[in-house]
Amino acid sequence: MLASLSLLVPPASPSPFLSFNRLSHFHFSPSISASASASAFVLFRMSCLKALWKVLNWTGTIFHTDLVRVTSRRLARATKTESITTMATQEDECMGSVKAQLAKLFEVSLKVTVPNEPDVEPLVAACTGKFGDYQCNNAMGLWSKIKGKGTQFRGPPAVGEAIKNNLPTSEMIESCSVAGPGFVNVVLSKNWMAKTIQKMLIEGIDTWAPMPPVKRAVVDFSSPNIAKEMHVGHLRSTIIGDTLSRMLEFSKVEVLRRNHVGDWGTQFGMLIEFLFEKFPNFEDATETAIGDLQAFYKASKQRFDADPAFKERAQQAVVRLQGGEDKYRRAWAQICEISRTEFHMVYKRLGVHLEEKGESFYNPYIPGVIEALTKQGLVEESQGARVIFIEGVNIPLIVVKSDGGFNYASTDLAALWYRLNEEKAEWIIYVTDVGQQQHFDMVFKAAKRAGWLPQSDSSYPKASHVGFGLVLGEDGKRFRTRNTEVVRLVDLLDEAKSRSKAALIERGKGEEWTEEEIESTAEAVGYGAVKYADLKNNRLTNYTFNFDQMLNDKGNTAVYLLYAHARICSIIRRSGKDVEELKNKGTVVLGHKDERDLGLHLLQFPEVVEEACANLLPNVLCDYLYNLSEIFSKFYSNPVCKVIGSDMETSRLLLCEATAVVMRKCFNLLGITPIYKI
Repeated sequence: MLASLSLLVPPASPSPFLSFNRLSHFHFSPSISASASASAFVLFRMSCLKALWKVLNWTGTIFHTDLVRVTSRRLARATKTESITTMATQEDECMGSVKAQLAKLFEVSLKVTVPNEPDVEPLVAACTGKFGDYQCNNAMGLWSKIKGKGTQFRGPPAVGEAIKNNLPTSEMIESCSVAGPGFVNVVLSKNWMAKTIQKMLIEGIDTWAPMPPVKRAVVDFSSPNIAKEMHVGHLRSTIIGDTLSRMLEFSKVEVLRRNHVGDWGTQFGMLIEFLFEKFPNFEDATETAIGDLQAFYKASKQRFDADPAFKERAQQAVVRLQGGEDKYRRAWAQICEISRTEFHMVYKRLGVHLEEKGESFYNPYIPGVIEALTKQGLVEESQGARVIFIEGVNIPLIVVKSDGGFNYASTDLAALWYRLNEEKAEWIIYVTDVGQQQHFDMVFKAAKRAGWLPQSDSSYPKASHVGFGLVLGEDGKRFRTRNTEVVRLVDLLDEAKSRSKAALIERGKGEEWTEEEIESTAEAVGYGAVKYADLKNNRLTNYTFNFDQMLNDKGNTAVYLLYAHARICSIIRRSGKDVEELKNKGTVVLGHKDERDLGLHLLQFPEVVEEACANLLPNVLCDYLYNLSEIFSKFYSNPVCKVIGSDMETSRLLLCEATAVVMRKCFNLLGITPIYKI
């Protein structure tokens, strides 16, 4: 194992691991020498630009909610007319983010407008006003750089005019205008918008997937403790982690979904001894015989606290377990397996898939990791313990307790090392409650001191903590049952399904649908309602759990959104048309304002997913989905935009289908099963 820990110690020369940067996964060929001709470079530059944009757009420090910045600092500057022409002809190759495509055009314009300012990044934002669809906001910043340098411009408005005038011709732009202090407003071409939507319908929604600069990520989420049932407190980590995993997987990232279960520690001594006491032939003890595992845990804890002799035996059991004694290992494995069965019931209901690598998995790596950190001079003695001091933090990170035992920090450092060096992850994401923020900050800073992670949080590989708030009850306190017990997650999900089923029967579906249809719809709506009620909130905030609100079919709820999708599917069915045939033979037209508004919102789906992933905020996608349903409702309810039986029936059916396709992908990313009829 010592050989496998070699990367823990910084090499004498710069390590390829430590020099990892966000361009290292893009292998451009052929290489361009300094003496290469300008025309050859332009061709090369065009082949690289799409990949470069995707890398830069995913760098956490440059991606903001309403702003995209694009840079080409690593490429030589080319401002010749031939590069402008070539740039404009590349648009058809770039499905996906409208912001990205516009930013490429503005990048060319900026190079012509201010050729002596080579490091200017296009700032492109979606507009919320009446002046356009998107806006370039570079003029004011540029003016502050160039004034006093003998510039020909006489203020930000003049800079904005020049940026507008130097934009290359593009079929995606219908018109441009300059407003205020040089804001360049862009109105997209309706024909280009329609063509892009139709292309997505034919080629599939995956053509709109973002492309982050990482190939492999670890998402550490859920992570319940063995011998304890999953409760409502595990809900947020499980569904937030699942959604982040789904968004990354949609973005073509290989995601290692890790369930870091608590399957090691001193508590197993009392559990094993209690198992031996209750079941002398412990290997014959089944889940049914043991019964409620939570009650089993409580009973063993009571015995541990009340009986000194039992406590001593339990402490000896820990030593024997950690020493590898076969009988104790088998008892430990049996307890773990019973817990897994309980966990699986929850994961099956939620449609969540994880691979377990618990605390015990990393235990063998801890001594080597601590030894290597000690050789680097990071580990110091303090009050009998071994610690790592973190700059700016009053308390040290304890990696070996005063009694010689390991703790959470020991395990988390070993796990981080393993994920970086053995699993080769470029982004490691930890989904836990906000109360663990400081702990993970300290672990990450220790890893930076060790040279495992780069100093900049915008460089890869990197580690991120995804914190979340509490689930509250109606009384504003932590959500519990009436007898102050935590709410079992499986019971909560079953209650959601039961209420959803009752609502369906009340609507008369019991007589219209088969039992299988009622059950599947009740599950989709019930479980989806619980997930969406959580995910629609900013994860850092607390939220109140309320069945009546989350199962309401009006407002920003999963029920409303699922029903909206089902209504769209019903419209298409009632038309009697083969939508697949329409995709290939029909044409999308965005003639009316409501049609255009819907089309614009559909086109913004890729950049919304980019934002939600880059900032690790699922609520951004929820906001988009709810707004999409509202915009569609406005379009469909407008008599001028009549769908079935109108002269524009084919185009509007295709808009309905495009909306349904995007809604289904949103549901998929949120872990919600769509329904097709109500």
